[in-house]
Amino acid sequence: SGWPGLALMRSAIALGAAVLLAACVSTPPSAVRAPTAPQPRPTAAAPPAPVEEALPPPVAGFRQPELLRTPGLEGIIRADSASLTRRFGPPRLQVAEGDMVKLQFAGEACVLDLFLYPLSPGAEPVATWAEARRRSDGAAVDRAACARALGRGR
Repeated sequence: SGWPGLALMRSAIALGAAVLLAACVSTPPSAVRAPTAPQPRPTAAAPPAPVEEALPPPVAGFRQPELLRTPGLEGIIRADSASLTRRFGPPRLQVAEGDMVKLQFAGEACVLDLFLYPLSPGAEPVATWAEARRRSDGAAVDRAACARALGRGR
């Protein structure tokens, strides 16, 4: 210990090492707090949350379709696809969804949509409903008159 300041220097180094070592020790997670976002101030009464209504379960099995009972459609309602095609010509549109078939026939004056459903489980679909509209603007027209206009000359 030849130098008088050597002991002092060793003490300073030890103290610095202790400070550096203390900085490496982590703070327990429970003592650390994450900054929180400021809570928004309510500006007006919030509308109540929408109430979700449960949809009824799907109906299993066969359901009897409703039959349209309109005068003038007697030869169309209960007719199958082949009969309707013979009467009106090839459909402009044919859409199948499940056991339903939609046939669309169109002429200069109107558009006729026919909806075909089976009348019993596994049966061939037949026309059970009809909708008719003017071709120019889509306004509803008399179903039977449209069917007569489309069926002429066939």
